[in-house]
Amino acid sequence: MFDLEQSRDALRRYEEALADGDRVKIVALVEELLDAGVAPLDIMTGIVAAAQRTVGERWQRGEWSVAQEHAATAMAMAACEVATGRLAKTPATRGRVIVACAEREWHWLPAAIIGCALRGGGWETTLLGPATSPLRLSRYVQDIGPVAVAISCSVLGALPTTRRFIETSTSAGVPVVAGGAAFGSDPIRAKALGATAWAADAQGAVDAVAALPVVVSSVPPLPQAPAREQAVLELSHRHLVDRIQQEWSVTANSEPGPGQATLRAFARDALPQALYSVWAALLTGDTRPLSETAAWMADLLASRGLDAPSAIEELTTVLATVLLDYPLSVELVRDHFRLR
Repeated sequence: MFDLEQSRDALRRYEEALADGDRVKIVALVEELLDAGVAPLDIMTGIVAAAQRTVGERWQRGEWSVAQEHAATAMAMAACEVATGRLAKTPATRGRVIVACAEREWHWLPAAIIGCALRGGGWETTLLGPATSPLRLSRYVQDIGPVAVAISCSVLGALPTTRRFIETSTSAGVPVVAGGAAFGSDPIRAKALGATAWAADAQGAVDAVAALPVVVSSVPPLPQAPAREQAVLELSHRHLVDRIQQEWSVTANSEPGPGQATLRAFARDALPQALYSVWAALLTGDTRPLSETAAWMADLLASRGLDAPSAIEELTTVLATVLLDYPLSVELVRDHFRLR
């Protein structure tokens, strides 16, 4: 039995090992917990995923570097491999599920946790990994005939390729479960993109797969005008980002003052998310990604000493100007890219 006090102690030990960058301790801790009878999914969700959320919060506050965050993810993957390896010793009793991330989605850990949950629920799993192309998915669907495809999407910029994944799977009659941070906290975006079901978390994915229909029809086309505008934005993405960087004072190419070079480099890395939020709203009809992204960027800027409300207000104006040739996008930005 894994009580609350034991869980907190295990999480503390795991986070200490993460901070030390000690992969050996991470693996040893997971093996110890498994030997004590703790369920692999409890380890992955209650310890590994919980610690990873803390890592993300530390990066957002500027306390951890990108390198530290990546190292923590690598150690979390090592923990996941130990848990999955233990599960592999138990025979699967149910059909095969393909677990993957679409192109542009490199956050494999959430998908790996879903794979662990499905394997623990008795499903045979085929893990295709991050940034999988629709062609590769199609080949696996045709070769192994899965009962379902589970797609994890953490970043808004991967929603267009996730839609292509859904098209590929359903065109073969295979249902799709979608989940991940990019879909938000309810099924609206997943359903808009044509997913058969949405899962809020790993256990939700297990439940959703169990309730799927055997066969589904191909998804209908997305609404034409917003889908067409999103496709053009996608083709022009690099050019648009460059223009926004040049016009937004936070990222403009003027001579940086003391301590500003790092801030500007960071803001430039975060800036594409603003355009991705427009993509998401066009494809799904859900405008919340715009205000959510504005709030996320404001938190990042504020934690680094910037006047976030003013910076976001200016960015809204810049976005509306740069996107002037994209009427649906301009309307979305003006109405929804703001702090609540």
